Amino acid sequence: MPLPRKVFLIGKVAARTGISVSAIRHYEAEGLIKSMRDQGGRRVFAPADIRRISFIIITQKLGFSLKEIRAELGLLPDGRTPTKRDWERMSRSFGHKIDDRIKTLELLREKLTGCIGCGCLSLKKCALYNTKDIAGQRGSGPRYLMGDKPAT
Repeated sequence: MPLPRKVFLIGKVAARTGISVSAIRHYEAEGLIKSMRDQGGRRVFAPADIRRISFIIITQKLGFSLKEIRAELGLLPDGRTPTKRDWERMSRSFGHKIDDRIKTLELLREKLTGCIGCGCLSLKKCALYNTKDIAGQRGSGPRYLMGDKPAT
């Protein structure tokens, strides 16, 4: 496959994206980006890879795993530069997941001072909200923070 007209060496990509060369190699090993080789055998990247790496950085900072990011990027046809429409679709997909996380954080903020359904039964409120550890019958963990509702 011929090289694109404009390519960047790995050091330039690192400087442009603000991450280390080793992080770029890690992303490549994880299948998130693909380098090409120039005539001298050096790793080179297309300009679109800078955008792809920036997308990876941002989504990681939002708390998404490399597995989740790989799945989203995997929806792109192999070797094709993502289009504006591709980026919009990925942004919507991650936007829905971010909305869900916001709801969970809001619930956490509301419930944190009361019974969280963890089964400890150590607070006076627990006897009211989680009598006989009803929450524990629904599964392990802080059931009320995970979305279960106390019995009314």
